[in-house]
Amino acid sequence: MAASDGEGADAGLEHPLLTPDLLEERTYQRDLADGALADHTLVCLPTGLGKTTVSLLVTAERLHEVGGTALLLAPTKPLVSQHAAFYREALAVPDEEIVVFTGEVRPDDRSALWEDATVVIATPQVVENDLVGNRISLADVTHCTFDECHRATGDYAYNYIAERYHADATDPLVTGMSASPGGDEEAILEVCRNLGIANVEVMTEDDADVAEYTHETTVEWERVELPEVVVEIRDLLHEVIGDRLEQLKEMGVTNSTAPDVSETEIQRIQGKLRELMDNDQSEGYQGMSLLAEVRKLRTAVTYVETQSVEAARRYFVRQKEAARSSGASKADQRMVSDPRVRRAIKKARRVDDLHPKFRRTRMLLAETLGIRDGERVIVFTESRDTAETLGEFLGDHFDTRKFVGQADTDGSEGMTQTQQQEVLEDFRAGEFEVLVSTSVAEEGLDVPEVDLVLFYEPVPTAIRSIQRKGRTGRQTEGRVVVLLAEDTRDEAYFWKARQDEQRMESELRSLKDVAGDLETALTEQGTFEDAEAGGGDTSDDGAADEDGAEAEGGAAESNGGEAEGGTDERDGGEAEDDGAGGDSSNAEGRGTTDSNPDDEGSRSGRSSGDDGQSGLDAFADGTTDSSDADEGPDADDAEGQDSDGEDSVGVVATAGTGDETEADGAGETVEIVADQRELDAAIARDLSTREGVETRLETLAVGDYVLSDRVVVERKTVGDFMDTLTGGDRSIFEQVGDAARHYGRPVVVIEGEDLYGERNVHPKAIHGALASLAVDFGASVLRTRDEDETADLLETVARREQETSDREVSVHGEKQSRTVAEQQEYVVASIAEVGPVIARSLLEAFGSVEAVMTAERGDLREAEGVGEVTADRIREVTASEYDPEE
Repeated sequence: MAASDGEGADAGLEHPLLTPDLLEERTYQRDLADGALADHTLVCLPTGLGKTTVSLLVTAERLHEVGGTALLLAPTKPLVSQHAAFYREALAVPDEEIVVFTGEVRPDDRSALWEDATVVIATPQVVENDLVGNRISLADVTHCTFDECHRATGDYAYNYIAERYHADATDPLVTGMSASPGGDEEAILEVCRNLGIANVEVMTEDDADVAEYTHETTVEWERVELPEVVVEIRDLLHEVIGDRLEQLKEMGVTNSTAPDVSETEIQRIQGKLRELMDNDQSEGYQGMSLLAEVRKLRTAVTYVETQSVEAARRYFVRQKEAARSSGASKADQRMVSDPRVRRAIKKARRVDDLHPKFRRTRMLLAETLGIRDGERVIVFTESRDTAETLGEFLGDHFDTRKFVGQADTDGSEGMTQTQQQEVLEDFRAGEFEVLVSTSVAEEGLDVPEVDLVLFYEPVPTAIRSIQRKGRTGRQTEGRVVVLLAEDTRDEAYFWKARQDEQRMESELRSLKDVAGDLETALTEQGTFEDAEAGGGDTSDDGAADEDGAEAEGGAAESNGGEAEGGTDERDGGEAEDDGAGGDSSNAEGRGTTDSNPDDEGSRSGRSSGDDGQSGLDAFADGTTDSSDADEGPDADDAEGQDSDGEDSVGVVATAGTGDETEADGAGETVEIVADQRELDAAIARDLSTREGVETRLETLAVGDYVLSDRVVVERKTVGDFMDTLTGGDRSIFEQVGDAARHYGRPVVVIEGEDLYGERNVHPKAIHGALASLAVDFGASVLRTRDEDETADLLETVARREQETSDREVSVHGEKQSRTVAEQQEYVVASIAEVGPVIARSLLEAFGSVEAVMTAERGDLREAEGVGEVTADRIREVTASEYDPEE
């Protein structure tokens, strides 16, 4: 690689594709880049020391020597925009040839931009979507960078892209970048396996070339005593947890009844209950309901202990609303009706004071900004609720702004990408002094050097703790303060993170010694290319299935359920899939996401402000790409979902007559059209990697998968199926009715094993729904165990249709409007969420929507399937005075 003749801080990097005199020459960066040019490489470098510059050097050399296209993947849209600004400034490449791919750019436009781009900087979900939809090809990509590569675990999009890259590219080269690649050697090996990496390059703060650019960071922890009323609320909730655990003990699935039961024990209980369920023992289902209640109560305890009573109040409001909804779980109903929970809620309502952490935070900020004459402080918190409340509280005393993710949550609107950029730019410029942030700012954003990093609560993973601390101690000595509520889970999380962090730092220092051993282990396991040459499976069979198993510390709600402990409603923000990006050994209870959640998180080194090293704050003005315009919450960067920014109206996929092209006979490639919203599941990704299967993404108005001109598939997980029976925007009967009008052979696939135990729905109601789908709509109802089995089924049907029956697939048409009868069913079904089955029963009994609305309780109960509770709920909704404040 070309470099300047001189060495040291005054020398500048020189290269035919680098902007002259922009980047400072740093020996360690050049050495890391040289290593990364030799093989697929994991680059480990402490936060703030210019990992992005290392990737830039490798990209410049590959483009100069080999040509082709470079692809840089980053987990969030703000980080993508930051990298794009840096690359446009530092690379001697026309700005229009450095393109940004996010969900805001239409798929068709992305396909055209890809063809002319020299560098593509993208979020991984967008690239994943485009690969599944066959919109782009990786054949000419000569350098692929995975920023924050520690996310490459489980089902995170990095893994799929890496597999496709090694399989499709003519001359691939992978660079993975992270300050904290994993909690132990096995975690690092997993990341390397998933990305096809064979070489490990490490620099630590102990290296002479690095030490001159780093400074000591002191860490202090301050204990806060809980007020008596908070302890009383917690004790009431603990009583209920102990009671539920006592019932589980009587079932023989646990010996522990302590309310602070460990997450490990909860996982063990769950395993035993699943065994009972597998044996069709009713105790298994009863126990699962009790365990779900325990998890919800643990979440409430975490809120009241470590966040604020206000956060706990908001949580209980959401739980009460869930318990009142149609199809509510027994766990929801039992919890909110327990007298002790009710007393706890009443006590919480009477509390006017904020958590004592609020006052301590204010004092620490006053000390830093006043007495110590500091300029900037970052306060990190796990909960969006806390970020909102704390930001308002501190705003009365300091110039304060919040920084949260793009996803909306209950009671809190997300920030648009433009708003996020403006906040960071103002913080860099010194326009305000306190930034209150959820974990979205932990990502590798170019956040300026600060005088204090304050953890409102400790985080239970070493990766996130290291990344947060990297916001200080870059140019001068830094200070970190962690607040811990005494005798709460805060202390467990703190010591867990501290021990893991010490272990990780020790292992990073020893990585230089064992790098050869790691490379030997990776060589013995083989790379993607080796597996393909030997006909082996290139998938990561050993990776944990994030969709199929709950993360140990997660806490985001899904369909009324509760992940194991922790505070829910994490700020999913920009994290694509937070559950994939952290240390899998989280301390029990607290989630590792900012969500949602998305579930994970990533951090990157910054490239500016380090003793002359030019970075974003030197040239950020005027470099914002047009794709960074204001946006609503884009699933592209929240909890791992991607809307692709496409028109949601959709089309109906149908097929031609077979005259358009001639079939090649047995063994030909079959096409499967998938609705892009199905990318939440791994089915389309799985199919896209199979020999002889070509996938195409569309926004389908009818169905989830189209397999021929007559076969459309509506896929429902067991939970989704139950949702459609108890309400929702479109019931399954409407969806299958649309499918039956457009296709001769509609198919309903119900995926999962616990159809009759998932919800509090009577088996006869499920039988009736299944019978209606088959008899009234002519749909074939098929069951599969999991996503893998669903993918196998789809491929089998597609081959049968397209190879054996010589049918083809095309896309055209529009969705039909609802009939009057369907609209009537929809209106009645929405009353107190009674659902479509009871709606039909009511309309058949009374003859019109008006008659249903004006019927008395006794008359309503005469309709089939309507009991006292449903009748009371209908009358309450139709007869009550409108009160928007209620």
